[in-house]
Amino acid sequence: MMNLLIPNAYAAAAPAATTGGGLISFIPLIAIFVIFYFLLIRPQSKRAKEHRAMVAALAKGDEVVTNGGILGRIVELGDTVVTVEIADGISVKVQRQAIASLMPKGTIKTS
Repeated sequence: MMNLLIPNAYAAAAPAATTGGGLISFIPLIAIFVIFYFLLIRPQSKRAKEHRAMVAALAKGDEVVTNGGILGRIVELGDTVVTVEIADGISVKVQRQAIASLMPKGTIKTS
């Protein structure tokens, strides 16, 4: 009576072995890695390299913006610390790596 309601399950035949099947299964994984490299890893490393070059080239008198959004003029440079004047007589010390971008000369006067 049970055989009438529930059909018997038989084992399926083993699939035929194909040559190169292992390599073909890795192609999507390799393609995803290549896409990630060109869309994420390469541009990020390029930006980091440009930032390192910009931080190394900082000079006294440059107008900069910090990561916190503070606009100021560099008045003193150290190996790891930069003193930035944000207003007349008001200076803050920030790490060199905290300098986000270099602004064109005269930006502070127009702000």
